[in-house]
Amino acid sequence: MPDPLDAATPHVLVVGIDGVRYDLLQELPTPNLDSLAEAGFLAPMEVDAGTPTMSGPCWATIVTGVSPAKHGIWGNNFSANRLDVFPDFATRLAQVDRRRTFVAAGWEPLMIQHSGGPLFKAPSRLSFIAPAADTPEAWDDCDEQVTAEAAHVLTHSDPEASFVYLGAVDETAHFLGCGPEYRQAVLSADERLGRLLEAVRNRTTYASEAWTVIVVTDHGHVDDGGHGGDTVEERTAWVACAGPRIAPGQPGGSIRHPDIAAQVYTSLGRAIDPHWTLDGSPFPATRPAEVAVHR
Repeated sequence: MPDPLDAATPHVLVVGIDGVRYDLLQELPTPNLDSLAEAGFLAPMEVDAGTPTMSGPCWATIVTGVSPAKHGIWGNNFSANRLDVFPDFATRLAQVDRRRTFVAAGWEPLMIQHSGGPLFKAPSRLSFIAPAADTPEAWDDCDEQVTAEAAHVLTHSDPEASFVYLGAVDETAHFLGCGPEYRQAVLSADERLGRLLEAVRNRTTYASEAWTVIVVTDHGHVDDGGHGGDTVEERTAWVACAGPRIAPGQPGGSIRHPDIAAQVYTSLGRAIDPHWTLDGSPFPATRPAEVAVHR
């Protein structure tokens, strides 16, 4: 029997929320993330032992699908990177397959030639909105603008693969620790996730599309704020995912940061070229294509 999903147009949205502790996430009301987890899963994952618990190497691993030993980013200065050999998924899809890709973020090394960047070399469309200052309030405003821009693009344009970065949670922890302000920043990030999901549902072509949504964090924080060490709180990250071929419930195996990019390609129906030498694999919760799934 033909799978109705084979006729649907695949799309992928990855939302990166920087610095969200898994243990504190479990204590907070996050209805949008919870609804995503109910439709698919939300699972903790450990930052690989060879990867520093810093934003640069973690996000590079997430979007390239390879470890720092390959992409060459070991800190928040991206100089001496090997992104020409191991590009981010938005650039690879745009350059190799001519697919429409979109990235929105406010952290400079991700988007422009700053501190050895950009991590995202050449997506089809890029929206860079820098914070007015390096403060929690400025980063909250930045995330608000990034969300509004991304919601507009997701509703009115047609990116096949997108990455939206929210940085206020991490910056709040650095300035104020993981107290009430940090928890409120997590709640604000969940509300912004909800607006991105609503933007997808508002697409005029949504009924004929198959959307996979991945939400991921890079690392945690110590109680006083800060990361880069080897505590459980810093090294525990997490990922949530729902989509037409993602089986609901906990995945049948562990998931690692390099698996995110591999899942993006798989959700788009793009075979992973062995010459890319990815370190990641599609999520163990992915349903085979021949199994019919009802949305």
